[in-house]
Amino acid sequence: MKRPLNPTSRRKRPCRMPRIAAAILLTALTAIAAPKARADEGMWLPSLIGERIDDMRAKGFRLTAEDIYSVNEASMKDAVVLFNGGCTGELISPEGLLVTNHHCGYGAIQGHSTVEHDYLTHGFWARDRSEELPNEGLWVRRLVRMEEVTDRLAAGETAEKICEEAAEKGRYRTAIEQMYYGNQQFLFVYEQFDDVRLVGAPPSSIGKFGGDTDNWMWPRHTGDFSLFRIYADRENRPAKFSRENVPYRPARYFPVSTKGIREGDFTMIYGFPGNTQQYVTADAVAYVVERSDPMKIDLRTRRLEIISAAQEADAATRIRYAAKHASIANAWKKWQGELLGLQRLGTVAQKKAYEAAFARWAADRPEYAYLLDSLRAAYRSATEGYYLQELCNESVKGIELATLAAALKQYAAKPSEALAERIAKLYRDYDPAIDRRVAVEMLRGLEQYYPRPLPEAYTAETTRCKGVEGYAARLFDASAIVRFDAVEPLLRDTAALRAALQREPVLHLVGIFDRGRIPRNLSNLPVVERWYRPYMKALREFDRERPFYPDANLTLRVAYGQVAGYWYADAVYHRPLTTLDGIIAKDDPTVYDYDIPQRLRACHAAKDYGRWSIPTADGGVTVPVCFLATNHTTGGNSGSPVVNADGELVGINFDRTWRSTMSDLQFDPAICRNIAVDIHYVLFTIDRIGGAEYLLKEMELR
Repeated sequence: MKRPLNPTSRRKRPCRMPRIAAAILLTALTAIAAPKARADEGMWLPSLIGERIDDMRAKGFRLTAEDIYSVNEASMKDAVVLFNGGCTGELISPEGLLVTNHHCGYGAIQGHSTVEHDYLTHGFWARDRSEELPNEGLWVRRLVRMEEVTDRLAAGETAEKICEEAAEKGRYRTAIEQMYYGNQQFLFVYEQFDDVRLVGAPPSSIGKFGGDTDNWMWPRHTGDFSLFRIYADRENRPAKFSRENVPYRPARYFPVSTKGIREGDFTMIYGFPGNTQQYVTADAVAYVVERSDPMKIDLRTRRLEIISAAQEADAATRIRYAAKHASIANAWKKWQGELLGLQRLGTVAQKKAYEAAFARWAADRPEYAYLLDSLRAAYRSATEGYYLQELCNESVKGIELATLAAALKQYAAKPSEALAERIAKLYRDYDPAIDRRVAVEMLRGLEQYYPRPLPEAYTAETTRCKGVEGYAARLFDASAIVRFDAVEPLLRDTAALRAALQREPVLHLVGIFDRGRIPRNLSNLPVVERWYRPYMKALREFDRERPFYPDANLTLRVAYGQVAGYWYADAVYHRPLTTLDGIIAKDDPTVYDYDIPQRLRACHAAKDYGRWSIPTADGGVTVPVCFLATNHTTGGNSGSPVVNADGELVGINFDRTWRSTMSDLQFDPAICRNIAVDIHYVLFTIDRIGGAEYLLKEMELR
């Protein structure tokens, strides 16, 4: 029996929207040639933003394309950074001060936290530059420039040569990325900074207020921000950590607006969205809805139940497992919203109707007539193997002992100090007792979702051990790597480590099911993706009125829209702004994620808001906390600057509403909303909660 999606009583599911009748939906869609990029859909390449600037200005933007992206002059792109490979950050002072999300800086904050100095619970604020904390392995990248190299590659130049020339003898990092499944290719040139220090972070009861319960939901009251500073050498160039380094001097930083926002205001997001699949066929969406998401949600539910119970029972475990819990839960809840959204929209049916119209157009065009049949055949051949690897990743590799074994195997092949330190950190945050319980559930889930018959090598082990529980126990009892005191000597003797790993039961288990690395999406398997290049070319001929934008791939993009609420359900309108009053209404000292700092309660009681208040309808004052906008975002946009029509920072993007998560596959302008923390609340927290007013003095407040 499958477990419910939401395992705790505090998690509440929003009301389901009624589905549109299939016949009406198909009739309407058949009359429409294609789904258009409507309202504020789109993630646009900065170097080509001139093609969109008229539309942006018509919607209220008051600057130029050159203000957004320029190679020859300082522009907004110089104030935006890729933060540690998975988030976005923005520079907000001429002295390298950077703001991103609290959840993006969470690993660094946890890494500096102990039971005695619990920065996760109580927050951290450097009182001067000497107290800013270095973070080994944390880096940011600034885009120097991007340029299309499609013609150069077609003319015979190699990607290696183009990248090598652009790197300028190692000064820059370079990559060539495909757009529209390879119909266009762009060179990206980056400058990477490796000395990035923690400056400030609010308590988790502000930065992660609401925890997993409020994650992906609205109304939201989370002060999801943290502050870092980039350091460089005295020539303002990237350098490894050194006390001799000085704050980086950016070519551009964002001025900070204190004027406030209101519904209807123009907003623009500048960041590094990670992954979307706007142009995939119905086969890909059906796989997500019918197989992939349900399986992954259930298996992560089981892991989270076990970890949450252990965290509630012990404060040290709560800290050690905080980042892991957040990482597991983030995608887990995202998939739930994605599933509900795709079902509500009837996306599979919409895709089929669109493909039927395309097939009629392509029928008398020999160069395109075969494409849909070829795509369907490719999906039929590839789907089962992809599913089995996803199942392995979520079940077998969801056992932490398998992660430890993989890291040790990597070390045995190529030892390094950095990897040894990473392994030591993995063990510091590891509890074998928790992992044993997880292992039992993951093996049960594996058997539940694996198409019969199970591999003989696996059934032989479970038979020998008299069932799943016995086999899970053997993985740990017969292991030589469960505890770090046994592993540490092996790190000094790689021959002994290799011998131990050859006998390691969990590696034998992984070997039974692991089919190797797979791309993030089924559609990016080579056997499938090869057909998307001509399909995308055909779509752009078939649907000439549709403004095509390239799928997100963790390259810098611009999205724009406006501050806006939405109709959540019949007669239920979600307004786009939340305030400190809403935090006080949710405050609950008995629940960790809702137990706000006493200082915040005192500020509210005394209306001690300083410069950061706004008037309320009843004549009082409050502090704005979060707002909704219609910008098209996805993972990787966490931490992205939200700027107003004048290019001033008004918020920091950190989430989407729950049913917006299907926007990775289909954007619905009626309901898709990004969530940002209002810059007023950031400034209020720095000033009134953190007592770090000195940081405000280096910002340009307008």
